[in-house]
Amino acid sequence: MSARVIAITGAFGVLGQAVARAAAGQGARLALIDFAKDAPAGLPSGPDVLVLAGVDLTDANQTGAAIDATADRFGGIDALLNIAGGFTWETLQAGSWESWPAMYRLNVLTAANASRSAIPHLKRSAAARIVSVGSAAALKAGLGMGAYAAAKAGVHSLTQALAEELKGDGVTVNAVLPSIIDTPTNRKDMPDADFSAWVAPGDLAAVMLFLASEAAGAVTGALIPVTNRT
Repeated sequence: MSARVIAITGAFGVLGQAVARAAAGQGARLALIDFAKDAPAGLPSGPDVLVLAGVDLTDANQTGAAIDATADRFGGIDALLNIAGGFTWETLQAGSWESWPAMYRLNVLTAANASRSAIPHLKRSAAARIVSVGSAAALKAGLGMGAYAAAKAGVHSLTQALAEELKGDGVTVNAVLPSIIDTPTNRKDMPDADFSAWVAPGDLAAVMLFLASEAAGAVTGALIPVTNRT
């Protein structure tokens, strides 16, 4: 990761923070992009870190401005990590119709906007990477997971389509498919679950950073399950 420029969306969340800390520890230069207006304590800082708060990634203009600011600051972009997203649990019958377009906007549109904005910059990198976060739930959706799983399936299709689109330009495009991520919110919502079977954010971060590295040049169009920590 030394000196590679990595743009991370959803950087203020639990997974985003884990990826940011791991990437900074490997010497990467980072743009930390998030919709939240206040960055959490503990994010990497210093001259090699650009924090872009309050960015609505469902808005193509705001997204483009954030990506261009990253390239202007560091002289280019080597990798884009699409972590921004959202989740809802509700059945189709009892839920709101508004959840379906909301899940699409938060998961698919954010990744599409960021990727589209980053492509011109990535094409100038010698080892360009796009890594998105899909979901194991999109392979077999459970009860109440319809809207979320459908949106993440869209992320999977976007990944595969972009991999084909960019395979002649030296840009690889892959996605990780985690099961339940071990976060404080998930532990609170599911207190009786077996947390040891969940995915640790640091473990998922390690897979994402491998895919964002120069060493992963032979992998593109892959949907990689990351389903537990053992």
